[in-house]
Amino acid sequence: MSKFGLWAIAAIAVLTLLYLVYLAATFEAPTGTTTVIVPATVTQTVQEPALVAQPRLPQTRLQPPDQPPAVAATPVINEAPDEVEMPEAIVEESDSELVQLPSLNNSDEFLFEGLRALQNGAALVRVLANEQLLRSFVVFVENISRGEFPQTGLPYKRIEQEMQVRNIDDNLFVMDESAHARFDEVVELFVSIDTDQAMTLYRTLSPLFQQAYAEIGFRNVNFDDTLRSAINTVLRSPNVEGPYQLVKPSVMYLYADANIENLEEVHKQLIRIGPENAEKLKTKLREFSLRL
Repeated sequence: MSKFGLWAIAAIAVLTLLYLVYLAATFEAPTGTTTVIVPATVTQTVQEPALVAQPRLPQTRLQPPDQPPAVAATPVINEAPDEVEMPEAIVEESDSELVQLPSLNNSDEFLFEGLRALQNGAALVRVLANEQLLRSFVVFVENISRGEFPQTGLPYKRIEQEMQVRNIDDNLFVMDESAHARFDEVVELFVSIDTDQAMTLYRTLSPLFQQAYAEIGFRNVNFDDTLRSAINTVLRSPNVEGPYQLVKPSVMYLYADANIENLEEVHKQLIRIGPENAEKLKTKLREFSLRL
């Protein structure tokens, strides 16, 4: 394009720009058209915020809800010292009980240490089972509560001494009175334990007892209730006077008297330990029952 053409285009653009400036400077809004509404609308819009702002001023009442928590916090802060003292008192009173319990699988040593700390506890430990004592005790108590008496898994070491009997004839025997003496040591050790100390240890280990009880299917049953039921089962055992005649159709002796043989297994076991041992055991269990 030639230089003349470029200058011509530039001149046209300048003239066009000057014309637009002229129109803007000389423009007057025509009357009678709808555009006159624009100023009215602008005026109303400007006035509305002022009118709306006035009724919204009461919204400053939204601030008080933010203030009550601050007011309520004051009494809490003032009462805090009193509340702090209460937990401290509880901790001080229960320091001996708030101990870190072991897992159920590793509870033997913890339990044995607790038993050794009892009056005559060291001697008692020697006649107890060596492993999983807590679990064995729970199963033992559950059986006793139903009137049963387990033959295996006992929480104490099995007494090796055989029951002493005298022959009446080839098919009939009588339990010798000396047969009761083989249970004397176990019963004496049990009744010599301080009841309050034993109950403190039991309460300390209560979560583990409950856990062991849940393991055998009693998740929604309080073990305390089962222990109480087991004690009551022992306490209601009848007093049966000897001598006790026996028969031996197989390996084990049976009571020749059907009335005795048909008793609950735990009641028959109490006959085997003898009337004196049974009475000592019941007396001790009554003490435990009162503290449960």
